[in-house]
Amino acid sequence: METVDIHTHGIGGFDTNTITVEHILRIAHIQGSHGISKILPAIYPASIEEMRANMTAVKKAMEIQRAKGIKVSSCTAPQESCVFGVHLEGPFLNPSQCGALNALSFLSPDINALKKLTEGFEDLIKIITVAPELDGATKLIKAAADMGIIVSMGHSDATCMEAEAGFHAGAKGVTHIFNAMRGFHHREPGIAGFGLTNPHIYIEMIADPYHLHKETINLIFRTKNPEKIIIISDSVKDTPETRNAKPEIESQGIRDARGTLRGGSMTVVESSRRLVDMGYEENIITNCISRNPGMYLNGR
Repeated sequence: METVDIHTHGIGGFDTNTITVEHILRIAHIQGSHGISKILPAIYPASIEEMRANMTAVKKAMEIQRAKGIKVSSCTAPQESCVFGVHLEGPFLNPSQCGALNALSFLSPDINALKKLTEGFEDLIKIITVAPELDGATKLIKAAADMGIIVSMGHSDATCMEAEAGFHAGAKGVTHIFNAMRGFHHREPGIAGFGLTNPHIYIEMIADPYHLHKETINLIFRTKNPEKIIIISDSVKDTPETRNAKPEIESQGIRDARGTLRGGSMTVVESSRRLVDMGYEENIITNCISRNPGMYLNGR
């Protein structure tokens, strides 16, 4: 069985904010040691030049893996996770919902900027996260979708109606639901409410102990078709390679100096085991890191 993480920034002291190919390969090795077959490294928002440099490192890592015989079609139980593209988390995001990302690096949606960012990497970029409420966002979403890139909506202050407009423009997913987005309100369910209630859109979910209350997780599984739920790690450089490696993370998660969560503290395999231990059906949870991301990436 293939296990897939479509949103990981790093782990064990390494992350995607790098031009060093070996750092990407180390991420793949650590993820593979946890039983994860494939990973989609998530590129942080930055200048277009810096994001392109980071993508170049991923592209070179993929070439090295192919030379070693590590292929997407044969990644089932690897020693090293197969890197099969990138997820661009930005830069067309809303500064008011930056989370732990650098809001100064965000750009207003602009199709020329999108072309500069993606040129030469069209086959590498699988997903891009966009805030649908920004001026020009729906046109950019359509342009990205027409290029064959899956658009996920996130880091967003979108209303339910604005999220729906993004969906109709071509968006297929919602990035780490409830995190870095407008909160649910009974008179304005927002992008989170849209993600839960629209039967066609996929949602990413960070399932470590810190990003979602256990009853919020319960709400998600009671409301959303479980075939549309994708568990992600959103892991970062400080995500420990092994459990209990950093007691401070075990107690409060990975936070910056302001107390903002910077990323997930578990791999998708560890998060899935946690949910099964909490009483969720194993087959449903397993699909959230195997079948579901596969269907999402294949446009189904």
